[in-house]
Amino acid sequence: MKPRAFAFVPEKLDLAAFARDGANLAGEWPAASLLRLADAAAPEVPASSWPALHWHLHGEMRQPKGGAEQTWLHVTAEAQVALTCQRCLKAVQEHIDVDRWIRFVGTEEEAAALDADSDDDVLALPRHLNARELIEDELLLALPLVPRHEVCPEPLPHAADAEEPVVDERPNPFAALSALKRRDG
Repeated sequence: MKPRAFAFVPEKLDLAAFARDGANLAGEWPAASLLRLADAAAPEVPASSWPALHWHLHGEMRQPKGGAEQTWLHVTAEAQVALTCQRCLKAVQEHIDVDRWIRFVGTEEEAAALDADSDDDVLALPRHLNARELIEDELLLALPLVPRHEVCPEPLPHAADAEEPVVDERPNPFAALSALKRRDG
């Protein structure tokens, strides 16, 4: 198809036209501009110090045999993030890659029904798609559940290195009963 005379804007993407044109969009954004992703940052390495994240969108119309035309969006994104290691509580660098195809359908009900029965991601086709939010969602979903170093930079403390537990100084109430029983018996 002939490309449109206007440029597509990722924050207000006409997805139906984007897919009909087989269009592509690519770019990079500062990681700190994705506020929800930036909230995941390790405190000592804020998102403002992360490298820019790179993204690419490709729209496509598919015509399955005997079926209606389908709207598809290919989303790829790549980011370097610093999260808190859950073993040593120091910053750990994670490389996040997203490579996903998403099918868009007419209604939320249709999306829910198809998503339950399909391995593909299915969403309702919005009038305008905020691709920045979609990419941020995909990056958040790709974050490790438990970020950690392969080998932590400092040795972890062992239980033997910990201080002796504090012994409760209160008298045992059963010891007092035992003393009374002996005295009376």
